[in-house]
Amino acid sequence: MQELLGGLSVWDVDYGANIRCDFHSHGLFGHISACILLQVKLAPLPKDTAYGRPSDCSQTKMIIAGHQLHTIHAEILEWVCVKIVPMKNVRTAFMGSPEFARTILRALIGKANLVGVVTQPDRPAGRGKVLTAPPVKVLAEEAGIPIMQPERLRRPEAFDQLAAWQPELIVVAAFGQILRQNILDLPEYGCINVHSSLLPRWRGAAPVQAALLHGDSLTGVTIMKMDAGVDTGDILSQQVVEITENDNAASLTGRLAAAGADLLMTTLPRYLNGTIQPRTQDNTLATYAPMIKKEDGRLDFSEPARALECKVRAYNPWPGTYFHWQGQPIKVLSASSLTPTKLQPAQHGTVNGLPIVGTAEGALVLMEVQPAGKKPMPGRVFLNGARGWLNHDKGAG
Repeated sequence: MQELLGGLSVWDVDYGANIRCDFHSHGLFGHISACILLQVKLAPLPKDTAYGRPSDCSQTKMIIAGHQLHTIHAEILEWVCVKIVPMKNVRTAFMGSPEFARTILRALIGKANLVGVVTQPDRPAGRGKVLTAPPVKVLAEEAGIPIMQPERLRRPEAFDQLAAWQPELIVVAAFGQILRQNILDLPEYGCINVHSSLLPRWRGAAPVQAALLHGDSLTGVTIMKMDAGVDTGDILSQQVVEITENDNAASLTGRLAAAGADLLMTTLPRYLNGTIQPRTQDNTLATYAPMIKKEDGRLDFSEPARALECKVRAYNPWPGTYFHWQGQPIKVLSASSLTPTKLQPAQHGTVNGLPIVGTAEGALVLMEVQPAGKKPMPGRVFLNGARGWLNHDKGAG
């Protein structure tokens, strides 16, 4: 049922129901245009109300977030009592570690009642193996949010510390650990995950890399209510993101993080106020993105050039792709595929001043490389100093 009350559209006006309100008003309060999601209760109009008993034209007053918004006149026989569940009233814990998760956390700061952050322990990083904090920890410290860094969240002491925060909602983004049932059951509103694919496609640890590796033209982000499975929970919302020919894992992850942050901030108010109908995933459409290993970055020139180009994009920046030449690894930072070619697999050549390597189908054009012990350089620069490149017919691998 829909009532149009002075610019206010109300759906599902039943006792105990939730409603969605769209405001478009040009009255005494100026222009108002907003979508507010409310949790409401309907009850008979009290006899002693200042507005009198229900009549052909009873009067109600709508209060939004503690401010008088509009006085509404309508032919209604029930009193509408509005209760909003603002994000700032919900005790929220956040779980995540890398830059993707940092973007999500940044969107929540100042808008959610963040009682604590769970992130991975500091790890050695870089050539000097310097102990380095996860990006999420750095941001949480700057914002003054309590932090815990358990090696394993399943340990009793880690759960006890999490439970002491008394979270009503847990938001998860690229956390890197599986949540056991006792954690999933801890918050009143459950655990909500920001996943960087359009589920059920690319469930698992490396969805961004999987999309690039398989040459997908579209991917996206999914806001999901977590269950005991791996990315199998009910879908709350999704947003499509286009994959461009210039994307690698770093650039695509950045755009997905931004899209995920925006989608989360529009989804959470609706979820908390019960106006979203979760959608079950179709398991028959599921594909899986396994965890990536460092050795996966080796380029095998017995594969087609297009597949190798996708691998270069998928594994930049980690684990990176490489082949060996003159006994030394050559990292490939950017590449394109070329067809047709007369080169045999692993045979070297040039095209337009760029080095190329033959593959099972076509040739891989080396646009940017990094020889061992040197800085990244364009393929043209590498070729100028690559003595013996054209004399090396086979053996790249």
